[in-house]
Amino acid sequence: MAGRFPPPTTPTRTTVRGGHTHAPVAVTDDTPLDLGLTLGPLRRGPADPTFRATPDGSVWRASRTPDGPGTLRVRIREGRAAAEAWGPGAPWLLDRLPGLLGAEDDPAAFVPRHKLVLATHRRRPGLRLTRTGLVLESLIPSVLEQKVTADEAYRSWRVLVRKYGEPAPGPAPEGMHVMPDARTWAMIPSWEWHRANVDGKRSATIVRAAQVAARLEEAAHMTPPAARERLELVPGIGPWTSAETVQRSNGAPDEVTTGDLHLPGIVGWALVGDRTTDDPAMLDLLAPYAGQRHRAARLILLSGRVPPRRAPRMTPGDITRI
Repeated sequence: MAGRFPPPTTPTRTTVRGGHTHAPVAVTDDTPLDLGLTLGPLRRGPADPTFRATPDGSVWRASRTPDGPGTLRVRIREGRAAAEAWGPGAPWLLDRLPGLLGAEDDPAAFVPRHKLVLATHRRRPGLRLTRTGLVLESLIPSVLEQKVTADEAYRSWRVLVRKYGEPAPGPAPEGMHVMPDARTWAMIPSWEWHRANVDGKRSATIVRAAQVAARLEEAAHMTPPAARERLELVPGIGPWTSAETVQRSNGAPDEVTTGDLHLPGIVGWALVGDRTTDDPAMLDLLAPYAGQRHRAARLILLSGRVPPRRAPRMTPGDITRI
């Protein structure tokens, strides 16, 4: 799913087959785009009902936009990014297609400072940092990922989106759903959270966020540090959750995740062979990438170099990130 994508341009749209289509985006020779790498962070597990990658190279997303639900299909055709969208949110999604595909990102600002990072950077030239412009759709699954394993969080997301969301508009792949709106999130009964294996602390955080959803969505138009500050005003949202959210909603290249159980050890092992690295040490190692620390961390994760396992796998109770 690789192609080319240009600096931001004013999109043009036409109505077609009950939906909307975005004019194919012009390309340049020096701006590669890999759809999988760029949009992959938006996928919450292999069976995410809001995300689907199909064998023809298309990426499908079902989103709750300010204008309502929408389904977006993006693919690379003859080196160009082409998109179609359906539902009330279709025009909104297409207008923000350049940002979603990383047109507001500046990969040229990144300078590798380590051999491993340089090698991965060369192997992954199509990595761009996405910007969705939607806060709640990244915040809620990030809250679900607090203090549990990824598989548990992915299951909770699937259960809640399928039960309380709605089928994705248009000819979306079978089983795709748009996540619930803020009011619906706030009204989910306590027993349904329990059935989805979401404890009271996480469900209460999501309810509090849903109750001030409009104020949180404003964070998509703020600088990343200001956006994180806005999110962290909600009890239960800490540095880990705000970073994971803003990386996606704001396309923030410098907002590195802290409070993660594994990331410091992975960064330390990859850069200096030290698996005992903590958050302060990790930030010291990433200091040469100031302004691009999140991109550096992503490239380190993409390198595949992780410390060998030497202890039993951590249990959900061992994870303390918020």
